[in-house]
Parts: sequence; C-alpha cells; structure tokens
Amino acid sequence: MEASFALTPIGRIRTPYGQKFAVPRQPGLAPAACEIELFKPYCDPQAVVGLEGFSHIHVIFVFDQEPESAQFRPMVRPPRLGGNQRVGVFACRSPNRPNRLGLSVLKLTGIENRAGRSVLHVEGADMVDNTPIVDIKPYIPFVDAIPEAQGGFALTPPPQKQVVFSPAAEQQLATDPTLAHVRAQRELLARILAQDPRPAYKLKEQDAKDYAALIMGVNVRFSVSADTVTVLRLEPGPAA
Repeated sequence: MEASFALTPIGRIRTPYGQKFAVPRQPGLAPAACEIELFKPYCDPQAVVGLEGFSHIHVIFVFDQEPESAQFRPMVRPPRLGGNQRVGVFACRSPNRPNRLGLSVLKLTGIENRAGRSVLHVEGADMVDNTPIVDIKPYIPFVDAIPEAQGGFALTPPPQKQVVFSPAAEQQLATDPTLAHVRAQRELLARILAQDPRPAYKLKEQDAKDYAALIMGVNVRFSVSADTVTVLRLEPGPAA
C-alpha cells in the first residue's frame, strides 16, 4: 500500500467570490485584489523575508468545496471544451482531482506585518473566499516562464462578453450607500462577469434564465445573450 500524507493549511485567502459560481476559471483573468492571511506559526514575519523581491508567487491550495471521491475518475469535462468533451484529469485544471489540490500563479503586490502576523497582498486569484492555502513558493521567471511551451487545447485566453448594467442596476449603484464598495469596483465586477460564469454547456447558448452570483458580498443577478452579460439588479445576502 502506498504511503498517505496529511496536509496542514498554512493560511487562507480572502477573495470577492462567495461561492464557486463566477470564480474565474484561470488565475489572472480578473485582477481582483485579495489577501492571504497566514496562520500561526506560519505567519512569523521571518517566513517571508526575501519574498518582497519577487513579483509573482505560486500558491498551492485545496479545492475544499469539492467533495472527496472514494473512486478515481480518470476523465473529466473541462469548461474550455464546452463541458461536453472528455479529457484526462491530468490534462486539465478541473477542481475534480484525486487530491483536490490547485496551483495558481498570483501577482504579489505587497507584504504586510499586521500586528506581528504576515499578510500577503495578491492579485488575480481564482479561488473561493476562505480557500485553504497549503504552500507558497516564489515564481522564478528564468525557470518558470517557457516561451516555446505549447498550450494544448488552451492556446488563447477565453473569449469575453460585453457587460452592461440595466437602468435598475445603475440606479442602485448610484443611490444605495450599501453598494459603495461595488460602485468603486465596478470595472472589476465587469471583468468577472465578462468571463460568462454560466455552466460550461451553456457558454455558447443564449438562454432566458436569470443567474445569480455572490460577488463582493452582493447577490448579483444577471442574464446572458449572444455576446452580452446584463447586470439586472444587486441584492443583499447569499445567492439563491
């Protein structure tokens, strides 16, 4: 029998994404400002000495919202292929993995000593709020950047849709004081929705359904046409 290993979270990441729905499907697609809060004893400021010289970091995390499966599934349906075509689990970045581990390269924008505990300020996370972090490593360009690398079925960034706000949503943003933080990050919200968060099999369709995503603590209601995402209204509370 092969040896098993236990992983201990070293921290958690704080992001605008309150649920899996609407999380960008790759890092860097939406430049949301996020924080990695390190736990004791890993928050010791000495543990990050020298990290300030790096512009990006590798962040290894756990897909903790994915159920543990007792049976290995060798093939999955990645969203990039419309959710209908299967590829090997090791040929994609699906969260449905044998050990539920994820890896993202994030931009490091600052390191804060918050009452003796290290907090890393990062940008571009593709993780749900409070995702457990299990390791951090510096991104080293001369070994990690490979210009001649091939991208398989993911050669180019995914297409983006235009994002517009309905008159009702515009009115809410203009007058509701509880939405001030959303108003200040309107462009970020548009970048997130431009990815078309709908299920993979819906990405090339036009449907009449209204969708909801918990982003920035607000329940964002939207609809999608052929090339446009329309923000319909903004509601408090968790997504329905």
